[in-house]
Amino acid sequence: MNRYQDITVLRTDTGKPYYKTTLYPQIPLSVNDVYIITGDGDRFDILAQQYYGDPTLYWIISIANVELKQNSIFIPVGTQIRIPANVSAILAEYNTLNSF
Repeated sequence: MNRYQDITVLRTDTGKPYYKTTLYPQIPLSVNDVYIITGDGDRFDILAQQYYGDPTLYWIISIANVELKQNSIFIPVGTQIRIPANVSAILAEYNTLNSF
């Protein structure tokens, strides 16, 4: 899977291609959010598969936990993290932010 496959490629006036910046929504707290303590082998993509049925939604868990490194899918063992519950609203906001 190519992580750039859904990113829009635009062109400058001279025809040089560049990627459109992807915008991510704020993820508000919810009483329905799940909190877990990470174990050995937990990663954002594995947790996204487990909780959302889609590993490509790893970014939701990652940006909901801004105190963690945002340049890695790995999470330190024993870290409490938040798994946002309202995925459909988050995805709707993501689509709104990134539509033309």
